[in-house]
Amino acid sequence: MKLYYTPGVCSLAPHIALREAGLPFELEKVDIRAGKLASGEEYAPINGKGYVPALVLENGEMLTEGPAISQYIADQAPASNLAPAPGTMARYRLQEWLNFISTELHKGIGAFFNPAMTPEWRAAVTPRLNKRLAWLAQQLEGRSYLMGDTFTVADAYLFTVLRWTKAVNVDLSAWPVFQAYSDRVAARPHVAAAMQAEGLA
Repeated sequence: MKLYYTPGVCSLAPHIALREAGLPFELEKVDIRAGKLASGEEYAPINGKGYVPALVLENGEMLTEGPAISQYIADQAPASNLAPAPGTMARYRLQEWLNFISTELHKGIGAFFNPAMTPEWRAAVTPRLNKRLAWLAQQLEGRSYLMGDTFTVADAYLFTVLRWTKAVNVDLSAWPVFQAYSDRVAARPHVAAAMQAEGLA
């Protein structure tokens, strides 16, 4: 398999999942702003959506969208416990987490990277984001990971998104649980390996 990625963005989550699953894969770096691979090749003909992640499967098919890719990876290595078995209530809980991270946190925090964001816009959207973060902090209290004691692909995604808060000056100090959680995830050997491979360590 081949993962198209850009260092530090949402493609870090499936990158972590691939390492946690122990699956063989290649990495292909994409300069999203330029729309090119490291070789200079245009990325748009490879993935018309123009963004990462994108995963080329062993049969040549391409899968896009981080939550879908991460679940696919987890299902290729069931023993890794990166996702509960399909069809179980626990699997729907995982999908619930992936959707929450994608729609409420990824989009919410990601918006702060927009250079067109005005102070007024930021002030208007921050209370909503803080409400989501406060709720999330409550869910993490007393848990090692989102689903309890087991690391899943949802944790790879949440860890990735929480990393962005420093870059865009989103203050998480009101919720110390986030720092403890991020430190716990970062200490996992496969997470550290993914970070190092992307030049983030």
